[in-house]
Amino acid sequence: MLLHNPATDQVVLTRQFRLPTYVNGNPTGLLIEACAGLLDDEHPDDAIRREVEEETGYQLAAVERVLEAYMSPGSVTERLFFYLAEYSAATERQAGGGVEEEEIEVLELPLAQALHLVATGEIQDGKTIILLQHLRLRQLAAQG
Repeated sequence: MLLHNPATDQVVLTRQFRLPTYVNGNPTGLLIEACAGLLDDEHPDDAIRREVEEETGYQLAAVERVLEAYMSPGSVTERLFFYLAEYSAATERQAGGGVEEEEIEVLELPLAQALHLVATGEIQDGKTIILLQHLRLRQLAAQG
């Protein structure tokens, strides 16, 4: 899920430790990502609302599923559901930061800065790159 504030053109991302990236040479193991999580036998729309609230604290009424994709179909069966949602200063928000052992830092930054972090390699998470580029392409299409 990529949260976007159209009034300010900012997005909400998270930063958290990911062991596989550390094992593969990321010196801190920290990864900047869009909100995500497991379905836990829930409908994807419900699961993403729960994950967004747990990770960022934002409580969303409306979410938009924009696409589905297999990220590595040659080796895993995992199918990802990609979502966008709008938020604003008025969107109800709790603490966020994850549950139980999760230690999640919530980041709010301009979309242009997030795209720059993709270009410089500071954002390396595939689902996040796809969502950021999808949002930017949507904006460009709307401009005509």
